Amino acid sequence: VEGLLAAGRLRDLDGIVIPGGFGERGVEGKVAAAAYSREHDIPCLGLCLGMQVMTIEYARNALGLTGANSTEFDIRTPHPVIDLMESQRDVTDMGGTMRLGAYVAQLKPGSRVAEAYGEEVVSERHRHRYEFNPKYRTRFEESELVLSGESPDGRLVEFIELENHPFWIATQAHPEFKSRPDRPAPLFREFVGAALDRAAGRNPQLPSMNDDLTTAES
Repeated sequence: VEGLLAAGRLRDLDGIVIPGGFGERGVEGKVAAAAYSREHDIPCLGLCLGMQVMTIEYARNALGLTGANSTEFDIRTPHPVIDLMESQRDVTDMGGTMRLGAYVAQLKPGSRVAEAYGEEVVSERHRHRYEFNPKYRTRFEESELVLSGESPDGRLVEFIELENHPFWIATQAHPEFKSRPDRPAPLFREFVGAALDRAAGRNPQLPSMNDDLTTAES
């Protein structure tokens, strides 16, 4: 999805997931999808690269940081809002050296992410080398984008969410690794709920998250 095609392809959706991945292929299309979802109140969930893309989009279009990008995609970007983790800078052998495995995150009290998890300390699995650049923390904190979860030492941003939006939330983690059919990851559950609410708002005959789906189907 490129910028000019976003409206035609995304306007009828009730939810958008921007998944993880590597490399620059398709990134600008993901940025366009993030922008469209943010500007048109479409629920959007970002996972790993998805969080990085949503950070880039917000930096460019809401904070006015022209050319903001990740150094993975543009080493000369004037605003590297996503950058290589400090622990990865001296790594030359890339095999198996990413930030891998389960890591604990401290969630911001009262945030939507904390409400979704029902607790303020959570553990999710990771697989990445790039992270939110802490040099831009203040710029984001002064905006409506909430840094709603971070590593216990406060060095790494792990979750973000947008105020005054039905659902615009992302995590640097991979909650899908621990999600199960009978025990869905909290962010997946809340995302689906937000998508159902949007669908019900556009078509009152459809059930919303607050409806008894069994009754609605009968």
